[in-house]
This record gives sequence, C-alpha cells and structure tokens, in this order.
Amino acid sequence: PSVEVARKIEQVSVSRSRMGIVRTLVLAVLAGSFIAFGGVLTGTIAVGSELGTGPTRLLMGLGFTVGLFMVVVTGAELFTGNSLMTVSLFSRKLGVWALARNWTLVYIGNLIGALIVVSLIFYGEWWRQADSSFATTAVAIANSKVDLSFQSAFILGIPANIMVCMAVWLATAGRTVTDKLLGVILPITALIAAGFEHSVANMYFLPLGLLISTEPGILTEAGLSAETASRLTVPWVVHNLAAASLGNIVGGGFMIGLAYWFLHLRGRRSQDGRAT
Repeated sequence: PSVEVARKIEQVSVSRSRMGIVRTLVLAVLAGSFIAFGGVLTGTIAVGSELGTGPTRLLMGLGFTVGLFMVVVTGAELFTGNSLMTVSLFSRKLGVWALARNWTLVYIGNLIGALIVVSLIFYGEWWRQADSSFATTAVAIANSKVDLSFQSAFILGIPANIMVCMAVWLATAGRTVTDKLLGVILPITALIAAGFEHSVANMYFLPLGLLISTEPGILTEAGLSAETASRLTVPWVVHNLAAASLGNIVGGGFMIGLAYWFLHLRGRRSQDGRAT
C-alpha cells in the first residue's frame, strides 16, 4: 500500500505543477480559509477551558482537524501538504522551477484565504464574545508564537509538517471519506496538542491576535503589557512565518518526501534504468 500511495502522490504532484495560475490560486485560497476555520474552532475550544493544559490541547487538536479534512476531501492546495511534491522532484518527474512556482502560488493563496477569514472574524467582532475571553485567548496564542526565536520556530516547524504530511499520506491511502477522516485525525491532533508551528495555521492565528491587540484594554485583560507584547507587530509575524515555513519544508519535503521516495520509488526507478 505504501508503494501505491507514493506513486499516487508522485502523479498528483506532477498534475498540480501543471495547473494554471488562476486555478492554483483559487484552490490555495480555499485551503487557506479551511485551515483558518480550523483555527477558529481551535481558538473557541481554548476559551475558558478548566480541563488543564493536556486535555485542552487534545480537544484543540481534534477541533483543528476540520481544516485539513476539508482540504484533503476537496482537493484544495495547501502549502504544507504540497511539501510532499518533492517526491516527484527526486523522481525527476518535476523540475525545481515547477516546484517553486507551485509552492509560491500556493503560499500566496493560502495567505489570502487565511486573511479573508481573519477579516471576517475581526470586523464581524466575533472576538467580543464571552466578555472578551475570545479576544484575550487569541492575543495570548499570537503572543506566544511571536515570542519564539527564529531557531525555535524553525525547529518546531519540522515536526509540525511531518504530522501534516503523514496525515496527507494516510488520507491519500484512504478509499472512502471516512478513511480520510480517520487518517487526518491522529496526526493533526498530535500536531496541535504538542504546540508545533504550522505556517498556514499561523497565517490565521498571528494576524488575528495582532489586530485584536490594538483594541483598547485588550492587552491588559490578557494579562500583557506593552513591553511583554512588544513583538506583536508585522515584522515579528513575518519572522515567525518565515521560520515556520522553512521548518515545514524540511519536515514535509525532506524528512517525509525524501524518505518515502528513497524507500518506495528509488528502487523502482533504478530497475527501469532511468535513474542512478
């Protein structure tokens, strides 16, 4: 089954690289919005929880699975999942520029999709619920992420996309919608429960927290001061996204993509006489 999945991912990756710009962008915007909606549910679960850190994070992880589940079932284009396209790169069925083109378009589309949801949530004043508890939770989540050093965000991005790509791998192996759901649940729950750094999720969490933090009195209610929240700025948001994105590429594109190409496709290519 793993060989079949590797071949399917290889084929799908080539097809994705050949899609037109508009189609790629639209599918990427959808994926970014789906992941953001998963973030909305995750943030909702976190508000006012008295279960303790472990159980609360477990439930947050379960909530976040809705985002990736919608992505894999609808065939949307997600940057972190598309890290697996390296399988086709290593098989020499996909060039570096074609891969870079897809990743760039998808990354931009994911960001647009996430920011659309951020705009709906912020300007719709969703965050004013429960005596601003939603607001303080969103700000606390964002502040904890921008406080990470580049090295920490990069390293935490590696296991994050190992989990995402394994979820995509398992969902690809599934034959029914139920199979795909089961394939997504465990890895994604582990990703969020562990607190790893997922770049596309952060495209929602960071801008939302940044916007809400500008509202009068919110920092104080969140137990933060101007000093402790000094990194809630656009440059530090970009800093986190850059580090997490690079870590995601390493985790998904190399630790999963390269590994499974080596295990399942390299030998086949050698037998065909078309690879060294």
